[in-house]
Amino acid sequence: MPVEVKICGLSTPETVEGAIAAGADYIGLNFYPTSPRYVSLERAAELAAIARGRVKIVALVVDAPDALLQDIVARVDPDFIQAHGSEEPERIAAIGRLTGKPVIKAIRVRDAADIARAADFATVASLILYDAKAPEALGNALPGGNGHAFDWGLLQGAKRPAFMLAGGLTRENVAEAIRVTGAPVVDLSSGVESAPGVKDIGLIRKFIEAAKSAR
Repeated sequence: MPVEVKICGLSTPETVEGAIAAGADYIGLNFYPTSPRYVSLERAAELAAIARGRVKIVALVVDAPDALLQDIVARVDPDFIQAHGSEEPERIAAIGRLTGKPVIKAIRVRDAADIARAADFATVASLILYDAKAPEALGNALPGGNGHAFDWGLLQGAKRPAFMLAGGLTRENVAEAIRVTGAPVVDLSSGVESAPGVKDIGLIRKFIEAAKSAR
């Protein structure tokens, strides 16, 4: 089966339509206020209305309080909640109960111990998203979307739950990333931007073409 693709951090109707037309399977809406890809609840509801029934809608949050999660569900009604902060397994389980939505838990990876940590979430998260841990020298790093990759070989032979792959993916390297990891879903944000937070529809199309022709 072709690899599925998630385009994260979309913020305009035009880029949502462009991603869908290019063959995206998921779109991600970012609710982390300090991210250049942040969208308000009002804008997210508008974008979700465009995407609903056409692709899966993912709401990305970082250590979100219950009130925000409830507002997101009430006003945006995403298909998934993506927890991209320091949430522990108990919190992931609580998010699932509170929202009634499957939860994607992001694990930031630098070494094999980070890969092994995913097992702690196997029974409470519907999917694990392996993303790159930002280099220590990178100032003002975001929880994700920093454009850095991790050593994909760490996933080879590792016992792992259902997962998505993110971190420094581009149209030039996505085929190799899929070959090495066997990722069923790839996720990117900064790799299809002309500037931080500004998605390029042409780059989205080229990335999706490369990902879906990789197998």
